[in-house]
Amino acid sequence: MWQTARESEIPGGDDEPAQPGMVIVWSGDVPMLQAFRISASGLVLGRELLGPTTTDDRISRQHARVRWHGPSFAVADLGSRNGTYAGGQPVIDGEITVMPPCVVRAGRTVGILLADVRRFEGADMRFDADSVIGPTLAQAWTQLTRAAQNGDGALISGESGTGKELAARAFHRATGARGELIAVNCAAIPAGVAERLLFGARKGAYSGADRDVDGYLAAADGGTLFLDEIGELELAVQAKLLRVLETREVLPLGAAKPRPVELRLVAATLRDLRADVAAGRFRDDLYYRVGRPEIRLPPLRQRLEDIAWIAARELTRAAPELGVHSTLIEACLLRPWPGNVRELIGEVRRAAFAARDNGKKLVRAEDLDASAGMIVDSAVGPATLDLQSNATSPMLGKRAVLPEHDTIVAALTAEGGNVTRTAKVLGLHRNQLRRYIAKHAELVDLAGKDETNAE
Repeated sequence: MWQTARESEIPGGDDEPAQPGMVIVWSGDVPMLQAFRISASGLVLGRELLGPTTTDDRISRQHARVRWHGPSFAVADLGSRNGTYAGGQPVIDGEITVMPPCVVRAGRTVGILLADVRRFEGADMRFDADSVIGPTLAQAWTQLTRAAQNGDGALISGESGTGKELAARAFHRATGARGELIAVNCAAIPAGVAERLLFGARKGAYSGADRDVDGYLAAADGGTLFLDEIGELELAVQAKLLRVLETREVLPLGAAKPRPVELRLVAATLRDLRADVAAGRFRDDLYYRVGRPEIRLPPLRQRLEDIAWIAARELTRAAPELGVHSTLIEACLLRPWPGNVRELIGEVRRAAFAARDNGKKLVRAEDLDASAGMIVDSAVGPATLDLQSNATSPMLGKRAVLPEHDTIVAALTAEGGNVTRTAKVLGLHRNQLRRYIAKHAELVDLAGKDETNAE
């Protein structure tokens, strides 16, 4: 079975235990966000559950049943006319076992099975400028707002395409500052000119300096300076930047006296600045000044609830005359999107143009490029994202995704240490699971040496 990439579960309460359930993200022809807990008797997905307002004309009154058998779910089709799909595969005979998070499609309704749905209960989708903000991303936005209103700076970290500049703009708006947001891509500054561009220069400071030029710091006076990829700055420039932040004065090249500046600094990085500090590539004193609070933007595979809304918005912008088929949303949810939101936006727009050029009225899964949103492995082709293993499942011809460590422990315990049965329950190849077990002593003890050494 092909399951979507892992999602980190964030508890939704202090003492209440995790509540397994399903989050409906698409029904009929519109995105939505509705969470349902799964009781001891299971959850029946269908028109009865969704209510009379659903626009899905292909879902049966009682379409599919989902049961929770922690750490896995069991999905069964209830004789529906249009079928049930779990992890992209049809549910044909009896129940199939899937691990959360898993994408389920019934008729034209798409949901995600999660081990804990508490943070989605009663939650709304928010829209901030060009951002779609679901419950997962909202946690990072709350941290940003709090830092901005407290008078702090912030360090925004996250993978490429997660929206760090959009987050910086949200931070700037939350400050209420009268000045502008000045965005600087430090990675794009040519070597040797960062100091001049950041701090400015006076006439005659260097060959060709025929006039006074203000730098980015002066331009951000009264506002916010956003330094994207701050880790790319040279050490000497880092030292001078620290002094500006501490003294609130900037000294342009060739100037005799500094000028006062009042600004907020928000920085972003793809790198591990702590590791850079340890390696001597980033000044520890500057890190302590700009590295807290660090606000991590979750990758798209950890905020699956946003995908349907982003896709619908971009498809409407690209080809408003076309509708969106639920198979497209399902396909988007099943892919890891290493380029995150930036990649998703580009690919769904291309899918819309392909559908329009072929005279279609609906954008479907087949209009999405086969390589869109996929990790490309030269040996096996496009693959689902696997952060912990390079193993390949011969059953799929694609990488299988390892669940969380605690899920593996629970499954291995439930199967009495039998690796083959545990791998089947988890949807993994047994050799992939064995390699993971061999790296964790507590799992080796659970499985037994004979199982982990078997080939």
